[in-house]
Amino acid sequence: MGQESTSSRRAAVLGGGAWGTALARLMADNGFDTTIWAREPEVVRSINERHVNEVFLPECPLEPGVSASGSVPETVQDAQCVLVVVPTQFLRAFISLHRDELPTRVPIVTCSKGIENETLQTPYEILRDELPGKYHNFLACLSGPSFAKEVALGLPTNVVVAAPRMDLAESVQKLVYGKTFRAYVSTDVLGVEVGGAVKNVIAISCGASDGYGFGHNARAGMMTRGLAEMTRLAVAKGANPLTLAGLSGMGDLVLTCTSDLSRNRMVGFRLGKGEPLDQILGSMKQVAEGVATSRSVFRLSEQLQVEMPITRAVYQVLHEGKELAQAVGELMGRPARTEHPDFK
Repeated sequence: MGQESTSSRRAAVLGGGAWGTALARLMADNGFDTTIWAREPEVVRSINERHVNEVFLPECPLEPGVSASGSVPETVQDAQCVLVVVPTQFLRAFISLHRDELPTRVPIVTCSKGIENETLQTPYEILRDELPGKYHNFLACLSGPSFAKEVALGLPTNVVVAAPRMDLAESVQKLVYGKTFRAYVSTDVLGVEVGGAVKNVIAISCGASDGYGFGHNARAGMMTRGLAEMTRLAVAKGANPLTLAGLSGMGDLVLTCTSDLSRNRMVGFRLGKGEPLDQILGSMKQVAEGVATSRSVFRLSEQLQVEMPITRAVYQVLHEGKELAQAVGELMGRPARTEHPDFK
């Protein structure tokens, strides 16, 4: 897994949205000739002709070393690293279609967040399911508090790279580490991915609380109890609870629940203002992963018998038509209990 000389290094990014574009810019800054695969022809043209993704990240000009293609084989040719940034609910179909075109013996890093509706699997688990065994020792994930726009603008960002083998995690860490992009490493893939998925659901609840006008106290309580839910679910899947106190848990939760740049928080905020969900989603260019993920997390909590009342409330408001005020009333009316009964 040693790196090639800087002049010959190539990276591939599979996904031409804002996050994929930001990661491509990062890799170019790190000395890689980087190709983005994009589904949309207009994105490919914009990047190749005007060196900017005018559809998804118009504020951030791209380095000359970034190009785009509509062909997966062309994108991954000679790549020493492949970053997979396909939304979780579409990831399995994409990997199944292109599994024979991916390079072998190079890191394949999933950078998406979520849990698949049908199988209740995380992106890393989907890759293990769909890719042949020759790829399995090279799979990793990247997560943490990282808005695409800020990464693309070179603002300081901290993330975590996780893989079952520490040597692979450290190899990916070296590839993505930049002047303003600091990567930590972990071997707790499950904990990292559960945090990255569930925080989007909690962000919808915090946005709804803010939009409805419930105040700062309510948001702080929602975030803290949301962290408890994330931790319970991760531990039930075999993760280390300390992972959820780190960048991919608490760090990403704080970012996503408090910033207007968060798509998931804005979905909740607009719901809190009384706007219908279909209208909100129809107006968005990019995917708010928390909407679909709320189904998965709710079902997974039921399957694993993990108590997740905030997640249940979000699921009921989004998918069963429950009124927001009723959902909050039920949350506040739950029986009194100790704060940390789960880890005694």
